[in-house]
Amino acid sequence: MRLEVSCNDRVGLAKDILVVLEKYGINLIAIDASNKGFLYLQFAEISFEMLRELMPLIRKVESVHDVRTVSFMPSEQEHYALKTLLKTLPDSVFSLNSKGRIRIVNESALLTLNMAEHEVVDESLNHWVQGFNFSRWLSEPQVPAVASRVTINSNEYLAEMLPIYLPDDNDKTILAGAVVSLKSPARVGKQFNALQNQTTGFDNVLAVSDKMKDVLKQAKRMAQLDAPLLITGETGTGKELMARASHDASMRREHPFIAINCAALPDSVAEEELFGFVSNGQVVKRGFFEEAKGGTVFLDEIAEMSKAAQVKLLRLLQDGAFRRMGGDEEVRADVRIICSTQKNLAELCQAGEFREDLYYRIHVLSYHMPSLRERKVDVIPLTEMFLEHYSQQLSSPLRRISASCRDYLFTYAWPGNVRQLKNAIFRAVSMWDGSAELTVEQLKLPSYAEGFGYFDEEFEGTLDEAMKEYEANLLRRLYPAYPSTRQLAKKLGVSHTAIANKLRDYSISKKR
Repeated sequence: MRLEVSCNDRVGLAKDILVVLEKYGINLIAIDASNKGFLYLQFAEISFEMLRELMPLIRKVESVHDVRTVSFMPSEQEHYALKTLLKTLPDSVFSLNSKGRIRIVNESALLTLNMAEHEVVDESLNHWVQGFNFSRWLSEPQVPAVASRVTINSNEYLAEMLPIYLPDDNDKTILAGAVVSLKSPARVGKQFNALQNQTTGFDNVLAVSDKMKDVLKQAKRMAQLDAPLLITGETGTGKELMARASHDASMRREHPFIAINCAALPDSVAEEELFGFVSNGQVVKRGFFEEAKGGTVFLDEIAEMSKAAQVKLLRLLQDGAFRRMGGDEEVRADVRIICSTQKNLAELCQAGEFREDLYYRIHVLSYHMPSLRERKVDVIPLTEMFLEHYSQQLSSPLRRISASCRDYLFTYAWPGNVRQLKNAIFRAVSMWDGSAELTVEQLKLPSYAEGFGYFDEEFEGTLDEAMKEYEANLLRRLYPAYPSTRQLAKKLGVSHTAIANKLRDYSISKKR
């Protein structure tokens, strides 16, 4: 039970209220005094009848204006607001007493130390943090705010130390302790880039493995050139990220970057979307190549571009100009073209599915994005980066990665590459269950074996049952397209009688 008493400040007011409470045998748990004309009281729950008798008596106390029940005391609100703030901070935060011993610690700090709260409270911070003597710093005559590089378990951090001074009765200040926050190099880099407004370009690309470092080195050099660039690699390897980084690192960075998924452009509108449309001599629609004037056009999945659009793109690359659909006027295109594909364009050219002359035009500069399987060293750093990013974005405590989870992340095949890893971490953080560690179960990754594909670990039954289930599903899908047993038998290369028997066995019939 909590009461808010509005009153004028006077000596003995609290004592007179306590006398009223004593008459009812009420033991006071806490009292908050405010210099804004309020007094707050907290005591154990009492019955409604007792409260109804008590409140008029408190109102009769001299200098009291009114009394009402409230949900919380001001000190409680401040306490829980501070606790929530510390809980959601991605940085490790410690509150120390004047001897350098830990008084308060947030969850991120406990994860950094890999310790429980009861194991660190009242202990010296120097038990875990090397590179700075906290007790010596706090024993100086005047304790300044300082920053220093420190290490925890061989990992480096930037430590920011701020002394806490409290006023005494003589209008002087006394040292009460300090607040220490630890930032990882990645966090420091992000904050510096945000301050300098330089969070674009290749700063966002993590490269720990030698293979990815080589790709990044090539990409940075090619970003300064204005020739067409082709980026190849499996789905989810970060081809668009690299294209954007190339644009941001180029002389065209002040102009638009337009990304187009060729696979999502129907053949009927591809030319119109890319090159624009003219009707009765009037420009009805400006195409992407016009809108990106001075900038970069990124053609994702170029292998999916229609044959007609391929012809016009070839002419643009040859002459630097194009014509809008329905128009005769030539439009000069001041754009750099970056393309990407997960398919082998050379093989498509041999099969006649992609223009060979266009292939040579877009393949002036190129590099290949390695799959996550080829850059296993990057898996854990990427996981930590995504954990920090989404924990901050979703106001969730930063968790450490369990040992079993690290092993699983490292050995998983990652068919969806970095995109799959990023999505898995987002799902795990958004569905946080309060645990201190990221576990294999929270990732909810489908079982996958390289060379075999996805499989079901929960499968129960025999091979014969599985084959029959597959056979029945196949027949159900094909029967509507081949609605007679003879047509279906011809399609599948079996006898008419065999198909008729299987349709009967699986109870598959034409829909009426």
